[in-house]
Amino acid sequence: MNKPYIINTHSHANMLRETNIDEAISNAQNENIITIVPSSTAEDIFEVDKFIQKYDDVYGYVGVFPEEAKTFTDKTLNDMENIIRNNKKIIGIGEIGLDYYWDKSFKELQKEVFIKQIDFANQMNLPLNIHSRESHQDTLEILKKYNKNSTAILHCFSGSLEFAKECIKEGIYIALGGVVTFKNAVKAKEVATKIPLEYLLLETDDPYLAPVPFRGKENQPMYVKYVAQTIAELRKVTTDEVAQATTQNAERIFNFNAK
Repeated sequence: MNKPYIINTHSHANMLRETNIDEAISNAQNENIITIVPSSTAEDIFEVDKFIQKYDDVYGYVGVFPEEAKTFTDKTLNDMENIIRNNKKIIGIGEIGLDYYWDKSFKELQKEVFIKQIDFANQMNLPLNIHSRESHQDTLEILKKYNKNSTAILHCFSGSLEFAKECIKEGIYIALGGVVTFKNAVKAKEVATKIPLEYLLLETDDPYLAPVPFRGKENQPMYVKYVAQTIAELRKVTTDEVAQATTQNAERIFNFNAK
């Protein structure tokens, strides 16, 4: 019997260093895993554009990460638009958002760049892949105020169950990765267990945050299957059920058929 497809909604496969990239993509393809690669800077939107054209079952987002907000210009938006118009495998805007963990000195600029990219996604009618670190409430408020028609995904979700429920009320999807497999990840496990399956997505965020049993090593796209297995155990359902439900969610958001 064929394995169900899994859609890995956030993988920096182009940034792997210890793992051969061709092999990592091939490993994922052999496991029926579709990989979506975000950009994070005004420069690497071009790299992601080229990267995803090299492989089957690999798609991309274009966007500028909050820590790179100072590099964002109107030209960046023009570049993003040109890439989207010429590459049908770009299926979202990301990774964009807010990050107050490292440097709070340019919060207002981060917000401004986030809002510009939300507006742009709305114009392009594309979903949003969102980075939110120690900025949950601001992220949600901005989405409520400015996002008109783009489905939003909170990538590498690190909030509480209560916050997840607040987001779901707004139609926002919750993406979980390797952290859910960590022994002490109480919040992530609670979210994985208790949110409705129809709002859950899977990701790796490789090369970071490798799941158990690879914790501490370089992560890779294929390891999303361990995320699915852990969530299945927590929810007391089969891994196939988690794979099928999350794939259907992703197909709905990105408007494509995994098969």
